Amino acid sequence: MRGMNNMRFSLKNRTLSLALMAVMGLGTAQMAQAQSKPAAAKAAPAASSQFVDGIAAVVNDEVITLRQVDLEAAQVLEQLKQQKIPAPDHDILRKQVLQRLINERLEQQEARAMGISVGPQQVDEGVRMIASRNNMTEAQLRAEIEKNGISWEQYRANLKQEILLDQLRMRAVDSSINITDADIDMYLRSQGGAGLGNLGQSAAQAQNAPVSLAQILVRVPEGANSSEEARLRTKAEGLLAQARSGADFAGLAASNSDGQEALSGGVMGTRSLSDWPDLFAQAVHNLAPGQVSDLIRSGQGFHILKVLERGGAAPGNTSPVPSAASAQSGPMMVTQTHARHILVKLSKVMTSEQARQRIEQLQERLRNGESFQDLAKRYSEDSSAPQGGDLGWLSPGETVPPFEQAMNKLQPGNDTAVVESQFGWHLIQVIERRTRNMEGEYKRMQARQALFQQRAEPAFEDWLNSLRGRAYIDNRLDPESSTRRR
Repeated sequence: MRGMNNMRFSLKNRTLSLALMAVMGLGTAQMAQAQSKPAAAKAAPAASSQFVDGIAAVVNDEVITLRQVDLEAAQVLEQLKQQKIPAPDHDILRKQVLQRLINERLEQQEARAMGISVGPQQVDEGVRMIASRNNMTEAQLRAEIEKNGISWEQYRANLKQEILLDQLRMRAVDSSINITDADIDMYLRSQGGAGLGNLGQSAAQAQNAPVSLAQILVRVPEGANSSEEARLRTKAEGLLAQARSGADFAGLAASNSDGQEALSGGVMGTRSLSDWPDLFAQAVHNLAPGQVSDLIRSGQGFHILKVLERGGAAPGNTSPVPSAASAQSGPMMVTQTHARHILVKLSKVMTSEQARQRIEQLQERLRNGESFQDLAKRYSEDSSAPQGGDLGWLSPGETVPPFEQAMNKLQPGNDTAVVESQFGWHLIQVIERRTRNMEGEYKRMQARQALFQQRAEPAFEDWLNSLRGRAYIDNRLDPESSTRRR
């Protein structure tokens, strides 16, 4: 929204992408896990000697036990068998699983420090959205998930973690991403734009074509010296040579990749070519399915990409309107809603129940004749508050699903709706609706969304890697990966 712009581009593109992959049998290893820490690293607690042998890692002030690692490893091993991915040997599998658990613990700690939480209602909404996108009932979705060797409880836990990470990204990084009109103009020209003839349309189609990618990442720690970077480059070059010599790419990824998707064979999902980060898109744009890219150096380290498939549906593309590259010339009639809202955010001192009660109290005051604009200016925690909560004209897909669904049920006038989203509790009122030709605006909006997606993920990865480098991590299965700064 005007004050909630970031929620337009995050949840649908990330969480749905993960969940759709699970439905397709590609596994549920978190596609967007990264490495984070709480706001301030704490010294590790002194562990009782009787528990020392059972500790796998200490993450700031929390312990991960060997039992937790082994339980998770058993589940991962079963999923790898279901996906026919060669499993790493036992010690490597434990290290990979522990790294995943460390990442999750860091993400959860940072989210708590920011007052971010995910409730059952948000997970339920995610499940409904995923089922709908797949033309399934929730029961059919559950059956499909369990058929792939994943328990429903674990699937919901993974989905909850993805939603949490999505909110963490929105809070920490998304607001810092600035996309200018000049950026949009350049993007549209690169896509072929309108009126450039067959050549332009061909370029647009190529940019919009879905591409499925897998990766092997050899991470370079922040602040690594030249000899350490050279050693890691040599390791990456060796893996690249194996991949190009016919070694099983998924098996190489599961055993060697430092990426969050390692234990799903390195599979990152399917997106339009233009939606992948620029470094990735440039590296694979001329590759055929089955081919492997050259070594790519990013802020994270060295990447090796494999093109799994070109064409077909792109599960990451959940927008209700065509992309900028695929939009056809001619009228595009769209119904827009002019709405306003009051937002009460959740925090350490404001639970979901307390926020709901406050919003309902404001709704009652509105019914008793107080002005919506005045209440919004006084009580809303959204940046639209100075404008009386006015969000301007909203097009389909511009807001997160719970908000949009509640808004769409309202008639213009004094009627209001109360709804919870990942941002908190909202009181919504619709002012009016209109239908207009949005051809030009939609191309620019979709260009902005594509640019946002390209930039947000690398920016978030870099931010989390930086935070992780400052965390206290005592990894007892892989001491070299520990960071013991205080």
